Amino acid sequence: MSKQTTFTLACVVVLSALLPGVAGYLSARLDALEAAERNLQALEARLHVREARDTRPVSFPGGPCLRTPATPRFQQVPAIALGEYGKRLPDWLSGLLREVGHYERD
Repeated sequence: MSKQTTFTLACVVVLSALLPGVAGYLSARLDALEAAERNLQALEARLHVREARDTRPVSFPGGPCLRTPATPRFQQVPAIALGEYGKRLPDWLSGLLREVGHYERD
């Protein structure tokens, strides 16, 4: 036999072992993907059923609300509302206020 015939026969033997293995691997991967897709669809269906069961219809007496309520904002209260707590200042703060009061710009 010539070298070319030997090489061709060797390639045929390797490919005859390799091709079924690759085909089996790809077939298994596709089966796994299809099973994952079926599981995902089943989970989605269960989720939709649960959401549909948990939702309750809401009726609007005069139609939808066109204006949203204002968000609560910080309210300033007079200093008198602090009572006794507002009269007592820490020593470091009263000293700092005196220093700021005596500060002169150059």
